[in-house]
Amino acid sequence: MPEVNRFLSIPTRILLPIDFSPSSQAALEMAADLARHFQAELYLVHVIPMFPTTTIPDLIPETVFLEKARKHAESHLAKCTAALVTRGVKSTFSVEVGNDVVGNIMQVVDREHIDMIVISTHGISGWHPLVFGSIAEKVVKLVQCPLLLLHSAKPESGVETPSKRSMEWW
Repeated sequence: MPEVNRFLSIPTRILLPIDFSPSSQAALEMAADLARHFQAELYLVHVIPMFPTTTIPDLIPETVFLEKARKHAESHLAKCTAALVTRGVKSTFSVEVGNDVVGNIMQVVDREHIDMIVISTHGISGWHPLVFGSIAEKVVKLVQCPLLLLHSAKPESGVETPSKRSMEWW
């Protein structure tokens, strides 16, 4: 008699797109548990969206903004990977920059030979996801490997501020 909880294939590389929000914190916890259970490597990716070029003079030069954003993300991701190591989870990370967040995530899936994705929703409603669609929704439609989608509760206020974020990982 076959086991009920048996995976058809055991993941060896799990991708977690992370934006340092409370919902991605919850996804990090789940992804870490899965990686530890399957003895898989956890690959964290943070995508810094580029702004479209405009004719309006830049208030903040793009290169300065991108460098600060990259350093900030790398610092947070280094803390995450250090915490994962103490939990016995092998992990690596990358910071990607591009106009298409979903496209960047899909490039990482191909480049890093990812065989499972854990991604969270933000629980946000209103005009923004309606007009632009959600990152998670687009990834679900495009990805070819198994995916675990974690639905987050709607945030208490419309904006998630750094003071509301859990500092356990970052």
